[in-house]
Amino acid sequence: MSAPLENKTIVVALTGGIACYKGAELVRLLITAGARVRVMMTAGAREFITPLTLQALSGEPVAADTFSLTQESEIGHIRLADTADAIVVAPATANVIARAAHGMADDLVTTVLLATRAPVLFCPSMNVHMYENAAVDENLATLRRRGHRVVEPDSGFLACGYEGAGRLADLTRIVAEVARALTPATLAGKRVLVSAGPNRERIDPVRFVSNRSTGKMGYALAAAAWRRGAEVTLVSGPTPLEAPHGVEVRMATTAAEMHDAVQEEFRRADVLLMAAAVADYRPARPAAQKLKKGAGPLKIELERTTDILASLAPRKGKRVVVGFAAETENVEENARRKLREKKLDMVVVNDVSRSDAGFEVDTNAVVMIDAAGSVEVPLASKDEVAGRILDRVEELLRRRGKDGRAASGRRRA
Repeated sequence: MSAPLENKTIVVALTGGIACYKGAELVRLLITAGARVRVMMTAGAREFITPLTLQALSGEPVAADTFSLTQESEIGHIRLADTADAIVVAPATANVIARAAHGMADDLVTTVLLATRAPVLFCPSMNVHMYENAAVDENLATLRRRGHRVVEPDSGFLACGYEGAGRLADLTRIVAEVARALTPATLAGKRVLVSAGPNRERIDPVRFVSNRSTGKMGYALAAAAWRRGAEVTLVSGPTPLEAPHGVEVRMATTAAEMHDAVQEEFRRADVLLMAAAVADYRPARPAAQKLKKGAGPLKIELERTTDILASLAPRKGKRVVVGFAAETENVEENARRKLREKKLDMVVVNDVSRSDAGFEVDTNAVVMIDAAGSVEVPLASKDEVAGRILDRVEELLRRRGKDGRAASGRRRA
């Protein structure tokens, strides 16, 4: 598993709206996600931003004219259409939406849109009254019926002075939708529940007990499952991370709150990925007021919290339940005990004593252990590790209900 758009060619079509200036940042974000980006522009788009800007950012020539002898010496519009893995029309004006819906091919952009077999994503951007016009609504419905995707605009203050729907969708949302369009929907129809992040257990009104978890692994799992077509709910402890696009997020500060949220969401889940670093202990008697410094040591009595995974074992049924173990010694031995005692389908374990894996970093190295054996995933980005874990989850889903089990043993991913 690599970056979501690695080795993909994305063609960005800029049309004549004020949101064209955001095209430069969209190109940068797509390249950051691993894509090769080609840009094509309408005449109107070139009034807002120059081809030179987009060429400098993409490192590729910008296509702007169907009748350019240089560009068309190799039938450039067909080459653009054939080499694209996906085409993103952003901003998509009311004009280009109408022309595409009616099959026109009167400039480079509409010609490429007719010629391509790649997924096309239209990202509308226009005045709120234009966006709400019945003609625009019908044209977008036509594009959807033909299999194209529409990334709905955001609402807010618009360049025209009005407020409402019509602002170009957040660029990270557009990139996420492109990645989903190019990811096989292998989890379509599945409901995936993910927990992530730490808990905070109150000592007094200003202090708490917590751990080093940032939630990055769980958030990466939630985003990857959504890209594969799943309906995803993320139960998250306190973290500054932005919610993954398309994922329902429920915040839970304490272990008790996380327990209640996971128990509730588990009823409709097909898969549980329990990646949260749930607090095992909490102060037995939190102070109502801030504790003051004294001359002697401060003693705080801790009590056990409810073990969320153990409490779910009697209700597991046909669900795939995956636990996560952060260890510092006897890593695999401890993980196998957790697999047995909590009746899990798989445990993902990592050695958090490493400085390059686990908490507070963007990389991880894990071992996935189930009844069939173990799979080692060497150091990689947490996005890549999430992909490897979901590959294994899909194997478990396929195995469910089949006779026999996979041969045991250790292999390297």
